[in-house]
Amino acid sequence: MRPSTTRRLGAAGLLLAGALPACALADAAPPVLLDKVIISGGRPTSLPTQIPTTIEGITGAQIDARINATDSEDALKYFPSLNVRKRYIGDYDHAVLASRASGTGNSARSLVYADGILLSNLLGNGASFTPRWGMVSPEEIERVDVLYGPFSAAYPGGSVGAVVDFQTRMPDQFEAHLKLAAFSQRFQLYATDARLAGRQGSASVGDRQGAWSWWIDVSRLDNAGQPITFANKLVSSGVAGSAGKPVTGAIADRNPANKDWLIIGAGGQSNTVQDHAKVKLAYDVAPTLRASYTLGWWGNESVREVESYLRDAAGAPVYRGDANNFINIDARRYDLRASDFAPTIGKLAHLMQGVSLKRHARGEWDWEIAASQYDYRTDLVRTPTLPVADSRSAAPGTLTDLAGSGWNTLALKGIWRPNPAHVVELGLQSDSAQLRTRVSGSADWIGGAPAAALSTFNGDTRLQSLYVQDTWRIAPAWKATLGARRERWQAFGGELSNAVSSAPVRFGERDETSISPKAALAWRATHDWTLKASLGRAVRDPTAAELFQGSLVDGAIVNSDPLLRAEKSWTGEWSAERVGEAGVLRATVFAERTRDALYSQALTATVNTVQNIGRIRTNGLELAYQADDVMVRGLSLSASATYADSIITENRALPASVGKRQPRVPAWRANLLASWRVGERWTSSVGVRYSGRQYSALDNSDTHGDAYMGVSDYLVTDVRVRYKFDRHVSASVGIDNVGDAKYWAFHPYPQRTMLAEVRWDY
Repeated sequence: MRPSTTRRLGAAGLLLAGALPACALADAAPPVLLDKVIISGGRPTSLPTQIPTTIEGITGAQIDARINATDSEDALKYFPSLNVRKRYIGDYDHAVLASRASGTGNSARSLVYADGILLSNLLGNGASFTPRWGMVSPEEIERVDVLYGPFSAAYPGGSVGAVVDFQTRMPDQFEAHLKLAAFSQRFQLYATDARLAGRQGSASVGDRQGAWSWWIDVSRLDNAGQPITFANKLVSSGVAGSAGKPVTGAIADRNPANKDWLIIGAGGQSNTVQDHAKVKLAYDVAPTLRASYTLGWWGNESVREVESYLRDAAGAPVYRGDANNFINIDARRYDLRASDFAPTIGKLAHLMQGVSLKRHARGEWDWEIAASQYDYRTDLVRTPTLPVADSRSAAPGTLTDLAGSGWNTLALKGIWRPNPAHVVELGLQSDSAQLRTRVSGSADWIGGAPAAALSTFNGDTRLQSLYVQDTWRIAPAWKATLGARRERWQAFGGELSNAVSSAPVRFGERDETSISPKAALAWRATHDWTLKASLGRAVRDPTAAELFQGSLVDGAIVNSDPLLRAEKSWTGEWSAERVGEAGVLRATVFAERTRDALYSQALTATVNTVQNIGRIRTNGLELAYQADDVMVRGLSLSASATYADSIITENRALPASVGKRQPRVPAWRANLLASWRVGERWTSSVGVRYSGRQYSALDNSDTHGDAYMGVSDYLVTDVRVRYKFDRHVSASVGIDNVGDAKYWAFHPYPQRTMLAEVRWDY
């Protein structure tokens, strides 16, 4: 059962009263300096830490000791203001990152990198275009850092929400690691009552020999997730009468708009097997010049099953209706559609490569040349076109193939230090994305070859950028940064086709230029207190999936806006930060003004398409606190609380949305992570995650959040205990969602999940 509203608010109040931060980041610089210093341990962050703005971080050792991390995105669980919409262990296509003023429907408003390689999927924006988290295993993480807001000129417009930087292991001497894990969840919802289990294993080894260093990491995940979709029928859509196949078992409920509907079955229960492999090589050409190469591969084979709650007179499950595919529930006729009971079979294989040559002397001049590629080698999903009982039931179907999609990047960066108090950064960058989608029919949805083409959907985007950024200490207590980024965005190669078109119909090309200034200022007011202010503009251009949208009617593209404008945001933050023996306390006031935000909304009574929303205003406050040895030796605390007032202030296409909250941005968020280390062997932790009420609809008409397709508030507690037998062997057990809360973000989140793992490190 969900906790009562009073209990939820009471617990949230305790979190807020603690004023609480960040997972392991402190400005530990000496009083006369202003540079933010990340907590030591392993490789340093690649984020621009010389900029006086908010950066939070956590080390791989802290993740291992404190967090039940089965996927790389779990490292972000307790960061201030962040939330990853992870629906189950191994969720590969909907785990969107949300930030202060961006919800879990805006995947293109944050950037995720691993060792400088772009993992953010900027082919589109939304739940289907999530970062490629699977290219990083939790065990290879050396540290994770987050830059909040678009305050560095080194990053494009997607940095408006946050920039996440994964640094993975690269050894200084021989090391090897092995981990075996298992997890189990009992899921009870509607008529589903199932025990779901999974397992995970990883191994890694690396060494440094003279000028050469290398690292190999492999892992496999085999997991059964809970159902994430539920077939439903609005009661008002039923036609009174006796027509249709009589069935029982439908469950009465209310939808997010608070209308009566019937839940008739569950779907999307994923049985997924994921494989990850990575090889990293580095060679020191000279003491200050390093060449490196990364090759990553990620494969996923998944089956998403369905379950009908409907029963016929003999008590057998019902997946199809009468000859017209009608069913009858309580003397009302409803139609069964293919989408009601449609399992899917997916096979994906993605390849990632990155190469760089970097001079890191920290002298007057440093520079880097880097290139990367992310390639959808295989990306095929099979779906039946008739309701079926499971993934073994024969039927015709459709095949959706994204092979050939991907992105590539090229960057030339330089750092000039004319003196110790002055740093100038400059660079050239090119980011290109290619979207390739082909939908074909097949006589056999399970293993049949593609037959007639039903549609194609292709398009390319390219962003070419030049930036410069100047940071200098203008006085012992003052530090300033000024920067600007010039971007040229191009969209080309867009085309659509359908089953009757003789050739693809092409979109026109686009070419636009923008400039984004940045500024930051810090003042060391006293020995303990530092005041900071940052301001930055970000231009987030339309992705290929947003721009090249629509359908074909009589050979013409309709339901599309080929002139979609870029999102343009001004973001500012003002921080007061205290560093003392009691820990690090930070209070940040932030504000964002966005014009032409890109959202899907109604174009006609029956068609939704991506359109520009005039203006969105967000004001907020973030409190963060972090300390070690709090009250007793070995007790570490990191916690945060965020208030965000995010309101749509102009939207001509949907006036009813004006004055309403931006979707998926709650008024309140709070996180708490307390860890207690007893001696050298025992470590225990308790984590608490809270989110207030959210909406998915632009007009906030989805007032009933505790339902399928709704977005609810939640209060979730996690625990973990680790024991180190010796310096090589450790074991841990944990529970996520100890209270077995039932909560939603369109799909249901996991219920109480037990986890256990054993590790060997050398």
